[in-house]
Amino acid sequence: MSLHFIVGTRIGGKSASVIVDADDALIAALKVKQQNPTAMITYVRKHNVRGDSRNPHPGLSKSAD
Repeated sequence: MSLHFIVGTRIGGKSASVIVDADDALIAALKVKQQNPTAMITYVRKHNVRGDSRNPHPGLSKSAD
């Protein structure tokens, strides 16, 4: 069962966050780290459908699966 997680990152002094489909938070963080090895993971949390729909985050591409 795959859940949606939001992973916060910091790359070169700029903060960003992406939505990732993963089984748990650790796998979500590792998927983002695989896409951006220089990124510092600042947080991982479950995707809040109602709250995040007002402030959408970009999703991680399917190529990371």
